[in-house]
Amino acid sequence: EPGNIILKEYWMQAGTVIWPLALVLWLGGLTVASVAADSLGDLPENGLPAIAIIIDDLGTKRELGKRIVNLPGPVACAFMPYGRYTDALARKAHTQHKEVMLHLPMQAVEDAPAMLGKGVLTLDMTRPRFRATLARDLAAVPHISGLNNHMGSLLTRHPGTMAWLMEALVKRGDLFFVDSRTTSATVAEQLALEYGIPNTARNVFLDNVPTRQAVRVQLQKLIAIAKREGTALGIGHPYPGTVAVLAEELGKLEQQGVRLLPVSRLIELQQEGKTAWQASLSR
Repeated sequence: EPGNIILKEYWMQAGTVIWPLALVLWLGGLTVASVAADSLGDLPENGLPAIAIIIDDLGTKRELGKRIVNLPGPVACAFMPYGRYTDALARKAHTQHKEVMLHLPMQAVEDAPAMLGKGVLTLDMTRPRFRATLARDLAAVPHISGLNNHMGSLLTRHPGTMAWLMEALVKRGDLFFVDSRTTSATVAEQLALEYGIPNTARNVFLDNVPTRQAVRVQLQKLIAIAKREGTALGIGHPYPGTVAVLAEELGKLEQQGVRLLPVSRLIELQQEGKTAWQASLSR
């Protein structure tokens, strides 16, 4: 039937989530073809699903950090605020056209007071102390475009402290936020949405098991999510296995049907897709 043909063609071209089409058909008032056209805002310019990759914990290891900064493509580099090599590597990443991020330390559930280092945001901070610590952390990494949380399984589940963070980001006005999702109870992404901050959240950790074989499996999982949903975000770390796999595989991504984008562009695509979907419902 014509409707089935249109649906099949859209699926083959876009490779994205198909459930919005079914919902619109149930609601009535729109054709499959019109929804398909609107939903293509979810895809990058060349029509391929998109992934972004962030490498966390940079700034403490010089040689691995240099290898990551020199990886091909727009791999985002997230730096600890007071790492020995943070300043030099962040500046190098910027010259290599990598997006530089602050990897913002936050208190985790398992953190004892003695484990908390310099620049960590904690649940017992007063609002002025929280703001002052955050301001110093933001200033410690040059050329940042955004930030994500380092640890934070305790702090990111508390709306009050996350509201303080988002208020500061609104005031600054030039940063995106990525929820690393170190706990399923996180409210960070929701607070970023409520405050109107460009944001996204991690889909896959690439190297919880840091062997090459395990990293390859996780990279394929990231690619599969992007093909299913249009976009996907992976986070890795400066491990030898992670660096080796990315050095081998990043240049082959388009052959596998996905494209690597900067995190900021991935966020724009996700927002464009949401806007197109909302517009389709208002017709």
